[in-house]
Amino acid sequence: MKKGIQVAIDGPASAGKSTVAKLVAKRFQYVYCDTGAMYRVVTLAALNQGLDLTDTVRVSRLAQAIKISFAPGEPEQRVFLDGQDVTTAIRQGRIDQNVSAVAAIPAVREEMTRQQRQIAEEGGIVMDGRDIGSTVLPNAPVKIFMVASAHERARRRYVENQEKGIATASLEELQREIELRDQKDSSRKVSPLVQAPDALRLDTTSLTIEEVVDRISAIVKKTLNELA
Repeated sequence: MKKGIQVAIDGPASAGKSTVAKLVAKRFQYVYCDTGAMYRVVTLAALNQGLDLTDTVRVSRLAQAIKISFAPGEPEQRVFLDGQDVTTAIRQGRIDQNVSAVAAIPAVREEMTRQQRQIAEEGGIVMDGRDIGSTVLPNAPVKIFMVASAHERARRRYVENQEKGIATASLEELQREIELRDQKDSSRKVSPLVQAPDALRLDTTSLTIEEVVDRISAIVKKTLNELA
C-alpha cells in the first residue's frame, strides 16, 4: 500500500516552486524531489569537465555516468554530485545561463525522467520542475502550475542570492535572464514548459509563501479525502 500520493508542482524559473514544494512535503511528511537541481548538477558536471554543451552525445553519457543524491539539511536540502556537496555551486550564474541547454537534450531528459519516476514510484512525494505534471508524472492526482510576474521572480532570486552570499547580477539583469529562460523552456522541442490540462494554475505574485503552501495543502487534503 502506498504511503501517500504524488504531488506535481510545475512552473517557470524562480516562481517559488522549490521553497513551496519543500514546505508542502514537510507538512505531509512526504519525500521532496528537486528535479531542477538534478539538471543543474548535470550542467555543473559538464562545465567542470569543459564539455561543449552542444555535444549532446558526451553530455548525455555524462548524465548517465554521474551519481546525483540528496540529503536532509538545514536550512535546505543538500545536493551531491558523486558524493561532493554542490548545493551552492549549482545556483551560480553560469549554471542559470546554461541549464536550459542541458535540460533540452532528449537523452539527458530521458535519464533524469527515469530516475525521477523511480523516486516517485512509491507515492508520498512532492516533485517540482518544468514538466512533472505533463511528462514525468502524468497520472499524479495533484498537479499545480505556479506562476508569477518576471519582475517578482527576479526580485525573489536577487534576495535569495544575497541571503546565501552568492554573487549576483543586478535586478534588471536577473529579470532579463529569467525572461530568456522562460522563452527557452517554453519553446524547446522536448518536454517544454507547459501547463498540464488538468493542473491548477496558481499565481503567486501577490501571495506569501505561507499562503501558497496553505492553498496547495488544502488541495492535497481534499484529494486525499476523495481517494480514501
